[in-house]
Amino acid sequence: MHLIWLRTDLRLHDNTALAAASQRGPVAAVYLITPEQWLAHDDAPCKVDFWLRNLQHLSQALGNLNIPLLIRHAATWDQAPTVLSQLCRELSVESVHVNEEYGIHESRRDRAVAQALEADGVTFHSYLDQLFFQPGSVLTKTGTYFQVFSQFRKVCYSRLHSALPRVVPTPKAQAELGVKSDPVPTTVEGFQTPSETLRALWPAGEDEARRRLDAFADQQISYYKDERDFPAKPGTSQLSAYLAAGVVSPRQCLHAALQTNRGEFESGDIGAITWINELLWREFYKHILVGYPRVSRHRAFRPETEALAWRKAPEDLAAWQQARTGLPIIDAAMRQLLETGWMHNRLRMVVAMFLTKNLLIDWREGERFFMRHLIDGDLAANNGGWQWSSSTGTDSAPYFRIFSPLSQSEKFDGDGVFIKRWLPELAALNKKQVHNPEAAGGLFGVADYPRAIVDLKQSRERALAAFRRLPSRQEMAEHE
Repeated sequence: MHLIWLRTDLRLHDNTALAAASQRGPVAAVYLITPEQWLAHDDAPCKVDFWLRNLQHLSQALGNLNIPLLIRHAATWDQAPTVLSQLCRELSVESVHVNEEYGIHESRRDRAVAQALEADGVTFHSYLDQLFFQPGSVLTKTGTYFQVFSQFRKVCYSRLHSALPRVVPTPKAQAELGVKSDPVPTTVEGFQTPSETLRALWPAGEDEARRRLDAFADQQISYYKDERDFPAKPGTSQLSAYLAAGVVSPRQCLHAALQTNRGEFESGDIGAITWINELLWREFYKHILVGYPRVSRHRAFRPETEALAWRKAPEDLAAWQQARTGLPIIDAAMRQLLETGWMHNRLRMVVAMFLTKNLLIDWREGERFFMRHLIDGDLAANNGGWQWSSSTGTDSAPYFRIFSPLSQSEKFDGDGVFIKRWLPELAALNKKQVHNPEAAGGLFGVADYPRAIVDLKQSRERALAAFRRLPSRQEMAEHE
């Protein structure tokens, strides 16, 4: 018998490891519940709940093919080698198949498991699945990992032109194995069950992921470039949670986008091209994780920025976390996150810049808070986004480019539709006042809406001064 160990690849279709395992003979699947590991990685309760709900759907789909899904428990990944070795002995497993995951802890876990299994005569096979290209295969002319997205994208485009990643076939039904599937738990200790309202926003299962992908590709993708920055519009694909859990694959997304754009990457429908770019940003940040492992260790990508004099300001941090900064676009975005497990991408940048620049609070505080609340939390993308916004990362915004929450608000939520949706206490304000209630004169105190916790102009100057005091990369190198 052969075993597929499922992780962030909770789907039947286009699953590289599953297809490879089933070609070798009878297959069983296993999923490890690892609560202490998830807590250590700041995985959000709504994300863990989403995994479990998707596992239930997948268990049924696998069951239709007579592939049993077994559930095993290990507090942390350190116990994975023992738990999996024992399972392989119980079932007389010949080989274990996985889709590669990236990040220091994931790589260490897989090496330890492979070693333990091979000591028992069980072969371990891992496959490229959640990326288009193997990390380490898209490099600069000098053989290093790219640090600038536009250069990385250029090489990816030329590779995709010459060889498009193919969708792998779905396994066929196999003869019954006489091994029963385990029930998928509905809760995991340490993780609260999210509200029904939140769960209803993110139905589980591959059918739902495909429905969203098809609807986006058919109706919305052409408007993506123009509408994706407006949080009140349904301008994004709403697929990020499904991609993060592997309920849909990036290959399926790429093929859907190309189909609407007659197979073109760089010409034709500007919306499709922009969306393919976003798939490549996702790819880029995972390559960064492998090429620059320090970002997995809570370290800044740009070492010189480790010297930044971040403020210890617990009250300001709490006001940001609890959506009481007194800046409507920031508070509306944070409420969206707290209530839905998701935040519009433009607003992720706006609230991140506000925390790291206007409040001068360490980006790691924001990165952790996002991970603890995002249903689509993904180490590579979340870290990449936070480091970009705080000017400590790859390709980052120059430190002097600081978004003004007010101008972002006026530009991307001109009529205040998004703000009023999430801050109903401001519903009575007109479209000019709603962005900055304080400046609207006697209107301060509308339904107890707080005053702004920071002066935007002064705080901007404070951030610029803190960044100017940093040593340059060259100076850092000379001191080493």
